[in-house]
Amino acid sequence: MKARLATCLLAALGTAPSVFASAELAQQKTCMACHAIDKKIVGPSYKDVAAKYAGQKDAVDKIAQKIMKGGSGVWGAVPMPANPKVSPAEARQLATWVLSAK
Repeated sequence: MKARLATCLLAALGTAPSVFASAELAQQKTCMACHAIDKKIVGPSYKDVAAKYAGQKDAVDKIAQKIMKGGSGVWGAVPMPANPKVSPAEARQLATWVLSAK
């Protein structure tokens, strides 16, 4: 029993830094100026994005491209500007994090 608990705690600790790293990355790349986890600011909440793309095999790629190149028309009239300061690897990390929002 103690071994199982220790394994679970280690697994949780192992995943927690990546979650925080992605939230921190979203702050650093100014994503949080227009988005929040659970409410619409200028753009949709991350929870709404996760729900919309749930089950789509290419969701990480689609969202990563939107992060880097911007987009319009998916969530209304306000376009999402491109973010050239985000690398492809960072965009994938952010997209994966956004899709994990619940």
